[in-house]
Amino acid sequence: MPLALLALAIGAFGIGTTEFVIMGLLPEVAGDFDVSIPTAGFLVTGYALGVVLGAPLMTALGTRISRKRMLMLLMGLFIAGNLLSAVAPAFGVMVAGRVVASLAHGAFFGIGSVVAAELVAPEKKAGAIATMFSGLTVANVVGVPLGTFVGQAIGWRFTFVIVAALGVVGLVGVAKLVPDLPKPEGVSLRHEISAFRNVQVLLAMAMTVLGFGGVFAAITYITPMMTEVAGYSESSVTWLLVLFGLGMVAGNLIGGRFADRALMPMLYVSLGALALVLAVFTLTAHNKIASAVTIVLIGALGFATVPPLQKRVLDQASGAPTLASAVNIGAFNLGNALAAWFGGIVISAGFGYTAPNWVGAVLAASALVLAFLSAALERRSPAPTKVVTGATPMPEPAVAAHR
Repeated sequence: MPLALLALAIGAFGIGTTEFVIMGLLPEVAGDFDVSIPTAGFLVTGYALGVVLGAPLMTALGTRISRKRMLMLLMGLFIAGNLLSAVAPAFGVMVAGRVVASLAHGAFFGIGSVVAAELVAPEKKAGAIATMFSGLTVANVVGVPLGTFVGQAIGWRFTFVIVAALGVVGLVGVAKLVPDLPKPEGVSLRHEISAFRNVQVLLAMAMTVLGFGGVFAAITYITPMMTEVAGYSESSVTWLLVLFGLGMVAGNLIGGRFADRALMPMLYVSLGALALVLAVFTLTAHNKIASAVTIVLIGALGFATVPPLQKRVLDQASGAPTLASAVNIGAFNLGNALAAWFGGIVISAGFGYTAPNWVGAVLAASALVLAFLSAALERRSPAPTKVVTGATPMPEPAVAAHR
């Protein structure tokens, strides 16, 4: 494994920790700022929307500099946002800090996915992408539970100081280990935008929004669901998040392995099973053991979709993958934002803390329908399907294989 993949995974670890740790700290943050749990959910929604906006914006701004330098600048922005969250005197400032940190998220994973794919042979692209994303999944086994524990025991502000320190480690890792790969010749912002003429790119991104949204409809409100419905103590949420993280690690590795062999069948199985498990979660949430098992399955099935969806976007946007890759990361977080919002709506409407699970099941099932549609269109038209005609053919990028 190239050491550069390790550096990308380190950066992903820090970003993954700050993205998910807030879910275990919603009650503490809500109580400190004297807001409701659904209102505190805007810390999840705001972060996700920041990723959606930041992914194309930061990627576009970085087209004139090397990918390595852009990755370093993004980590600096991430550090600043987490420090602002740590010292926020009011809820609005806290939301602002989350948004600042989130601006780095989409572009880091988007550019990082392209770099990871260029570091290995073509038949190992999904595995390389999965290796980078392993930092995000491991964050949910180590970083998020530890951050939740520290936040509950010492204070949530100290958690964000620790996250900022993780960002510093990630910045140093990128600076020391990621090679300064030459930029592809003839690739401009206009050229990158041309990838969005491909219907398959748009369908893959829609699957990303709906499928990943299904996961976060349930997981965003995991703390009140487990304490108020399943009967767990607040301190037990830390270990439930560990279980979710272990599921994420397993799912990410499985998704990366099979996406290089049978990408679409991997999506069919993972999305279909995810929709079923989320629907069942409305029942298993009332039992401690059953809910814990379900949380593992949600993590595994949700993240089994990540490598195949990211690889599909890279494949379909061949020749201009950087912006499309970053926007797809934004699509993951658009799903997070919509799911957190819909979940808050059904809770506020009085349907209870398990109601977001039904929202998630519907979203995941919708993603499965789009996967079948995408495959059907591909069978009917083997050549890339364009939204409009007359697009300039995009040259294939050179892929440097490092073993």
